[in-house]
Amino acid sequence: MRVLGIGHCNDLAAMYAGMQTRGHDVRAYVRDPASHSVFAGMVKRTDDWQQDLGWVREAGDQGLILFETADQGTVQDALRAEGFQVIGGSALGDRLEADRAYGQQVLRDAGLRTAASHSFASYGQALDFVRSRRQRYVLKFNGAHNPRTRNYIAQTADSRDLAALLDFYCEHEASADTQPDFVLMEHVDGVEIGVGGYFNGQQFLETACIDFEHKRFFAGELGELTGEMGTVVSYAHSSALRVKVLLPLTDVLRDGGYCGYINVNLIANADGLWPLEFTSRFGYPGYAICEALHREPWEAIFRKLLQRPGAQHAGAFRSAVAPGFEAARDFAVGIVLTVPPFPHPHGYAALSKGLPVIPDSSLSPAERAGLSFAEVELRGHTLLTSGTCGYVGVATGCGSSVDSARSRALDLARKVYVPNLRYRSDIGERVSPKVLADLRLWGYL
Repeated sequence: MRVLGIGHCNDLAAMYAGMQTRGHDVRAYVRDPASHSVFAGMVKRTDDWQQDLGWVREAGDQGLILFETADQGTVQDALRAEGFQVIGGSALGDRLEADRAYGQQVLRDAGLRTAASHSFASYGQALDFVRSRRQRYVLKFNGAHNPRTRNYIAQTADSRDLAALLDFYCEHEASADTQPDFVLMEHVDGVEIGVGGYFNGQQFLETACIDFEHKRFFAGELGELTGEMGTVVSYAHSSALRVKVLLPLTDVLRDGGYCGYINVNLIANADGLWPLEFTSRFGYPGYAICEALHREPWEAIFRKLLQRPGAQHAGAFRSAVAPGFEAARDFAVGIVLTVPPFPHPHGYAALSKGLPVIPDSSLSPAERAGLSFAEVELRGHTLLTSGTCGYVGVATGCGSSVDSARSRALDLARKVYVPNLRYRSDIGERVSPKVLADLRLWGYL
């Protein structure tokens, strides 16, 4: 295949490298100049993806354009209209992820229950709202480019701590370059779990996965909300959530021209499912952790995503499922490896950029396959940290239980040597047998 990857920071670089190793011709466009070094010496980079469209078209049905981010959906839609094979998302997908209020409305229209959510464009107005309601809220910013570290979950029952943060933001609002855009969502107690599926423009593939993200920087769920510091994934226990959450979205995704992976993050409890947000793209480290369970390479999955059967009639989502792909029935646990100053970019060049990354020489082929690097480059024969913030990669282990997968992931993380390497040692601990038993009891696994 000829694969043209288009992204901001080369987030799917390890995926490109794998396809390249398997004999495919890959070119990656990296929009952010500061990320041009990511996978330098390992993946071919192009400076102008539009100039490479002819190269993709010449390959016919073996040509593929792969988008990494949820902010280029209009471009994807236009390329599909021109006859290109495109995987990533769509303009609809961009809005589902970036506009939280809209995403919640789509979920409600699909028959799912959501927690109350309130939109704001002023910190002062939000502060007055929180003080008047005196209950627990979650602050979430809209837009694909807002850093996850700015989101906040109130720790006190009356959101006093959130009010203090909003007051802090309010003091700085006058000097901000742009107007804030965020929601306050009522906090719901329960088990946080995600369900993700692969949508081919008409239907979901039969294969879907569940995940348990660990978003805080420190062990024990302390520190900033980073996006992800590690995740537990399984393809074997997903059918109930696929039916309850993903399949009801079939019609809206089909009408919106969506093609790619999509994930819905939820809170599950004895009272029901509470969808929180969409991820309308391949997530990182999610795609790398999923890959450890795949029995088919990414290019085989992409071919299945590009096979478009005839459109199903509206409202028939329960039968709108295409054949899936083979995946192990194990759990996979991925642990994110970082160096200072992650999760913040400030000072990275002085602190950690250019450090050697040394995998242990005793690694087995299976262990090497479990290492998916991110912000690295190859100079000569030496692997070095690169990029913008110190996101070195992810170490993934698989096993028949969460504990066995976690143990293998930790063993692998300990065999990667980088000065001042940091990672959480508790990824997967909260996904206990009791948590899984509760989810089964409630009918979600």
